[in-house]
Amino acid sequence: MERHLVISGKAILGEDLSFQQVDIVIDNGFITAIEGNDKAPDIWICPALFNSHTHLGDTVAMDCAVSGDLVTLVAPPHGLKHQHLAKSSHHHLVRAMQMSIGEMVRSGTAGCADFREGGSDGVAALREASEGLDFRCVIFGRDGGEYTADGLGVSSTRDFPGINSHIAMARKEDKMIAFHAGEKDADDVDTALSFDPDLLIHGTYATHAQLRECAERSIPIVVCPRSNWTLGVASTPNHPPITEMLDLGCRVFLGTDNVMFVHPDMLAEMAFVHVVYHIEPVDVLRMAVAGSSIGNNPFFIQIGARANLFSIDPRFSNLRFSANPVASIIKRAFSGTMGTNVFNS
Repeated sequence: MERHLVISGKAILGEDLSFQQVDIVIDNGFITAIEGNDKAPDIWICPALFNSHTHLGDTVAMDCAVSGDLVTLVAPPHGLKHQHLAKSSHHHLVRAMQMSIGEMVRSGTAGCADFREGGSDGVAALREASEGLDFRCVIFGRDGGEYTADGLGVSSTRDFPGINSHIAMARKEDKMIAFHAGEKDADDVDTALSFDPDLLIHGTYATHAQLRECAERSIPIVVCPRSNWTLGVASTPNHPPITEMLDLGCRVFLGTDNVMFVHPDMLAEMAFVHVVYHIEPVDVLRMAVAGSSIGNNPFFIQIGARANLFSIDPRFSNLRFSANPVASIIKRAFSGTMGTNVFNS
């Protein structure tokens, strides 16, 4: 059945995120027209957010008692998170991931790029968890799961024996490759870059030269600041060096990382980045939307794109007094302010 929909309001349009009063025409899930309308209601229309790095399986260990360093907590194969995952039943794992996806949807997030442990069974569990939802899961498999996933997710080159053969397989199958790199030091970044990755996760301690190379080669970097601070690998706005990344022209995406430690709430992540790193609101929002290009269907509101957007009605809260809606979305929005979601991921 064909579906025709018109959404009117003050929309944040295109990759430049300009704010305009418009009617957005949606046919069968695609934006077919954007027409000016100076009588459009005072409803804010925002492109859906994309969480560019998650470990949704970690929901089964959310806020458990933890102690130790990064390796003790999350490094494969014996880190604390892996112990919890090994003890979880299939049903428990699927239900936990479904609930975290639901949390993301309620806060305006229409997709994520997930590092999925557990081999092919783990990939199948996430596909089951997201089945039937208007939510895009781009899955980076591990432990053999890369054969059935969208790509290969490497924890770090220092943790991955036989990496060359795995990379060769991924390239042969035309799959994406993503690396954790630069999270606790810069020592594994050059090796990761030597494999020409599609995505670099963290870059918390990447050097100026490494960041410049990422910019020149257009390799996106996913930063996860709240996770870095929670795990004790960052304690100043210099790590990750988001301002330097943007100044160099890097493509910077935003993610929340392990659900074990950090709620997968992109609104909270944006607020943290703005306050702690002093990044301009429009740049923060762009980081939170641009990761949708990982799935080849960017969420920016533009003609020809799939309609992935949410609305906020400021008329029933103090948001009605905002002089800068983009800044207010970054600093003040929460799931309770969300209006209509239109997700066609």
